[in-house]
Amino acid sequence: MGMTLTEKIISENCGQRAKAGDFVVVKVDICFTQDGTGPLAIRELQNAGLNQTLRAKTILFIDHAAPSPTKELSNDHILLRDFARKNGAELIDVGAGISHQVISESYACPGDIIIGADSHTCTAGALGAFATGMGSTDVAVGMVLGKTWIRVPEALKVVFSGRLSQGVFAKDLILYLIGKIGADGATYKALEFCGDVIEGMSMSERLTISNMAVETGAKVGLIAPDEVTREYLEEQGRGDGFRPIVPDQDAKYTGVRELNVSDLQPQVSFPHKVDNAKPVSEAKTIKIDQVFIGTCTNGRLDDLRIAARILKGRRCHQKVRLIVSPASRNVYISALKEGLLETFVEAGASVLPPGCGPCVGVHGGVLGDGEVCLSTANRNFKGRMGNPKGFIYLCSPATAAYSAIRGEISDPREVLG
Repeated sequence: MGMTLTEKIISENCGQRAKAGDFVVVKVDICFTQDGTGPLAIRELQNAGLNQTLRAKTILFIDHAAPSPTKELSNDHILLRDFARKNGAELIDVGAGISHQVISESYACPGDIIIGADSHTCTAGALGAFATGMGSTDVAVGMVLGKTWIRVPEALKVVFSGRLSQGVFAKDLILYLIGKIGADGATYKALEFCGDVIEGMSMSERLTISNMAVETGAKVGLIAPDEVTREYLEEQGRGDGFRPIVPDQDAKYTGVRELNVSDLQPQVSFPHKVDNAKPVSEAKTIKIDQVFIGTCTNGRLDDLRIAARILKGRRCHQKVRLIVSPASRNVYISALKEGLLETFVEAGASVLPPGCGPCVGVHGGVLGDGEVCLSTANRNFKGRMGNPKGFIYLCSPATAAYSAIRGEISDPREVLG
């Protein structure tokens, strides 16, 4: 019996043939935390009295509260900086960007095992890395041991066929899938994405798809590395990290979902569940107070380009606050050079430094009671943006930008068609 992509990657890293359901110990290539989870991981190491010699490449990110909005968070940042300096971990400080974007830009390679103390670690699966979120304690142990245990997940094969129409993007695709299979439809499974639509996507789009795999309960969201992957790694100066890994034709999957998306409309996830996804036609005329374009899901250069294309020469609705936050310093610099940030500012937007910003509700755009935000983020749970009395709708950057102009949720095909 052949192996899935999941089984192949894990088998390579545990020294034995691993099949779905097996419990194995694997070597870890990269461990990372962020400023919400990193302090807990460090304190657990200290409390356990473990030797703090790091045997895995360890990266500590300050991205969730960057710059810090409170003295308590500032003290946590001091803890991370001190630990990195004393123990040889790499520190990615304020302004460098969101962990998942930076990991994909600068570190992740096909076949890697990556564990992060953040659920959206699965983003790097777009590069063919087995990248998965774990608890702070598990990641802390991985840092000092250089290995972790995994139950090999069953794989669900997701085949996207057809051709996305004008105004429909990767975000619409993944919201549609989540709506179809539900928030627990792939619990502890590996989603392996393939098909003509995936093969035709840029790495930026693929990262959006893999990023939201966890919103179905999945452990990872994998895409087999191909020429798109090779070209992306070469552009990042990491071409030597490329290698092809493909599932076997006779691999055994727990299920196969085949979706033709040629007739797909732009999608919107209604509060307070990501899987509450509906066509934009069912959301039109919903009034909005705030629009947020950014996050580890849709804060990449391609995302900002499409938003700027729609906003160019236009102004935000007078009753709408538009917030834009590039996902990394590299994205920020490129957007600056291309004039995208100027377009946003001229349209009335506030441009934040690279980081998570309002997404986690710590700072930079906390909602008021009863306010409605249309966001390109990956989650819209009650209280996600800092106020349980707020309402969050999710969409693509195109839908977000056009809606910011109209003052209500609107179909971007009206301006892109």
